[in-house]
Amino acid sequence: MTVEEKNILVIGGGPEGIHAALEKAEAGMQVTLVEKFPTLGAGRIPRDRLIQPQDAFVNVDLDKVRIHPNIQVLTYSDLKSIRRKNGKIHARILKHSLRVDNSKCNDCKACIKVCPVNMFDDFNEGLGFRTAVDYCNPATGEYNVYKEDMPVCQATCPAHLDIRAYVGLIADGKYIESLSKIRERLPLPGSIGRICPHPCETACNRQYLDEPISICFLKRYAADVELDREIEPIYETSEKKYPEKIAIVGAGPAGLTCAYDLAKMGYEHIKIFEALPVPGGYLWVGIPEYRLPKKLLQREVDLICNMGVDIQYNTRIGKDIAFEDLRNAYDAIFIGAGCHQGLKLRIPGEDDYDGIVDCVTFLREQALGNLPEAKGKLIVIGGGNAAIDSARVGWRMGFDEVYILYRRTKKEMPANPWEIDAAEHEGVILQYLAAPVEILGQNGKVTGMKCIKMELGEPDASGRRRPVPVKGSEYVIDAQTIVPAISQGTDLSFLDKGHELKLSRWNTFEIDEETGETNLSGVFAGGDVVTGPDIAIRAVAGGKRAAEGIHAYLRSR
Repeated sequence: MTVEEKNILVIGGGPEGIHAALEKAEAGMQVTLVEKFPTLGAGRIPRDRLIQPQDAFVNVDLDKVRIHPNIQVLTYSDLKSIRRKNGKIHARILKHSLRVDNSKCNDCKACIKVCPVNMFDDFNEGLGFRTAVDYCNPATGEYNVYKEDMPVCQATCPAHLDIRAYVGLIADGKYIESLSKIRERLPLPGSIGRICPHPCETACNRQYLDEPISICFLKRYAADVELDREIEPIYETSEKKYPEKIAIVGAGPAGLTCAYDLAKMGYEHIKIFEALPVPGGYLWVGIPEYRLPKKLLQREVDLICNMGVDIQYNTRIGKDIAFEDLRNAYDAIFIGAGCHQGLKLRIPGEDDYDGIVDCVTFLREQALGNLPEAKGKLIVIGGGNAAIDSARVGWRMGFDEVYILYRRTKKEMPANPWEIDAAEHEGVILQYLAAPVEILGQNGKVTGMKCIKMELGEPDASGRRRPVPVKGSEYVIDAQTIVPAISQGTDLSFLDKGHELKLSRWNTFEIDEETGETNLSGVFAGGDVVTGPDIAIRAVAGGKRAAEGIHAYLRSR
């Protein structure tokens, strides 16, 4: 090998690194110079983070390094791994995106004064604050914006997506790179980008200056760019493979994410058992088509299956396969069965007539095309997102009138405000401060519902004012279909009788909060069967936690 064919990796852009890079480059070698800080130079960020001109690192070789044809400079980069293969050294380097275009910066220093972000200063043990501007070199007029701590939006996101990174890449016009960053922690970006209630935006610091960044829609935008360009990505898996067999109960967001992460790690034998004929769990049968197109969800599931994940549909654990048989046949099990059981109103007449169906069944049967023709009036009872979805689906089905009955006021409704506004705009009639008393019927069919007016009393455990019935205010609403949407619960009928799994008083699994493991060795759980009915991104987080727990469990046996 000649000198010109040698590739040299220099780690560190201080005086020694610059000297070594120049020396090797002048000898004709190809040099890659990696520096973890935003620009070349060593020891240039003192404790007060401001560099005086006389202290700035100045070296005549800096410009030589930057323009030398044999030197590639990678600033603001981290060396992630090094491995030797076939007599050569292979390095994996992660280059971060700069948030300041120093070619356009005029060194006005306004960012230091007006930056709206106050971070605990890690250099003084958090006793003071600093702005997000963490690098300023007066000698060169170069700046950078970076927060070493996890940003508040990322900390609030249950899956801890690197929001700052992927939003920054979108700002740079690097849409596909942004989508790759999202997929590092989320295998369903297009789906979640359409239905997530985005708690990250509620926490966004930008709201204190003007308004939060549209984090969720930006995620959807990046996913839609890929669709528009007709790019078919391939989800990569580890070169190192593991032989253990893993069973996953439920192909919802928790189960799909767990399978995705395990496949990325190199597990080749992953099978998901799904009771429904379709994937996605509640994403498919609980989120209406107008909010989440089934074609898009199917595409994202197919990408996961292409990693080697097998989904066996129409297979109900406890009926088609005993849970104990799964334990005997597989090295680890993840339970992500969700909350697919609607709760009852517990009022007279509820079990006496046809035409009353809980929201879980109503949305599922509509999604699968099994509901009868819509006739007459529809009443939906509840104030959550499931109630809004049921009402808007009913409006699209063609019911003559659609009502939502809620026992508090609009201010206390837990549903997303934009969904409530959309329902009202479409013509759904919302009746506040009203509660059902009795289901009315004739000849075995529902004919209406007796209701009572409510007023708000003192706050209850949820912090909302407790609804109190107004004596003598009963009235009747005619209806042919009634859909209770008051909450959802777990259906644990798939477990064998006499199972030893520990359950909470809400009939959810008790798990180790670090690993997702239940009290039974090798059995893990996550998603709604642990948290109760919750948002999809939290189910994704449960699947991720369990995947890491399963990997640690299998590798430690």
